[in-house]
Amino acid sequence: MKKKSFFNSLIFKLLLGIIVGIFIGKFANEGLILVVDAIKNVLGDLIGYIVPLIILGFITPAIVSLKDSAGKILTVTLLICYISSVGAATMSLIAGRIIIPHLNIATHVGEGNLIPESSFALTIDPIMPVMTALITSILIGLAVLWTKSETWENLLKELNNIVLAIVDKVVITILPVYIASTFATLAYEGAVLSEIPVFLKIILIVIVGHFIWMGLLYSIGGAIAKVNPKEVFKHYAPAYFTAVGTMSSAATLPVALKCARKSKVLDPKIRDFVIPICSNTHLCGSVLTEVFFVMTVSQILYGKLPELSTMIVFILLLGIFAIAAPGVPGGTVVASLGLIISVLGFDNSGTALMLSIFALQDSFGTACNVTGDGAIALMVTGIFKKVPGRDGNPVYDGTDE
Repeated sequence: MKKKSFFNSLIFKLLLGIIVGIFIGKFANEGLILVVDAIKNVLGDLIGYIVPLIILGFITPAIVSLKDSAGKILTVTLLICYISSVGAATMSLIAGRIIIPHLNIATHVGEGNLIPESSFALTIDPIMPVMTALITSILIGLAVLWTKSETWENLLKELNNIVLAIVDKVVITILPVYIASTFATLAYEGAVLSEIPVFLKIILIVIVGHFIWMGLLYSIGGAIAKVNPKEVFKHYAPAYFTAVGTMSSAATLPVALKCARKSKVLDPKIRDFVIPICSNTHLCGSVLTEVFFVMTVSQILYGKLPELSTMIVFILLLGIFAIAAPGVPGGTVVASLGLIISVLGFDNSGTALMLSIFALQDSFGTACNVTGDGAIALMVTGIFKKVPGRDGNPVYDGTDE
């Protein structure tokens, strides 16, 4: 397979969009910035229109797919994945409320130029509100399971493929232009340029947070399984760096399985079931990052952190959304755009800024997700008392494949 050039990657296009946008915004006159602002609003509305489709296209099929591998192991695995995501988000929330007020940001909010009001207006309304889409997707998914409708099951699988194509061909394609237009308007207003060093700081902070959470996960896994967790995570370096390069849990799955199979303390059947499941449902690193970033963006653009009660609601719902996030760069934040808009009240500038900085570090969040999957497999192995060498179970040499 031909190796994808860095210059064709999404992260390069986003970086280029940010640089071009800042350059345009810094030197644009009123006429040019009106055109750029109109483009930003149209593209923002288009992405907002697609958000309910993303919810219907990923949450509902995810619920229906549970029947294919229903059982105690699946239930326990999904519950642990949810707890891990919510736990990582909660740690990020606590750290954010302690650290962000000391980063000296948001001192320039409200300064700079004002964008003139445009006579051009094109509004694209979504087909339904975000929370309506969420409730609809849950009810339809459960109803398909209750009625065992094979027709609807197949339709939902096709819907999942269709929406994924929309995300890949439309959202990902227009994203660099949307980001460029957003940064152009922000640079024109003068509200964000001085905060660029803050973005670099928070990216380093969340990477440190990733390693803290991975350490906690493996410590819990070792305690549950009563084995040294080093016997799992010491094999995961290739998977971590593969995820950094691919920015995709799905693309990293073969390497992650190969790494996990080198461990002698994971039950083969549980390992080969849990690792693939977690590649799509365990997004602790991405969730940790998103929570810290939404708080930072809120402070930069709106001059304050979101209310604690609002953040708690956001985190609890985000854990659900993360389980069905699309497998594309920035998939977690794309899937949860509706929450960012409806729960946190972000406008187009806020969502664009979130998409930008999230995608720039997405490779490290994905690497945390993938590496953490080994800890989940160790927990499930311990819970079901399948640790090799214990309770009469055979000891595996890691070469059973």
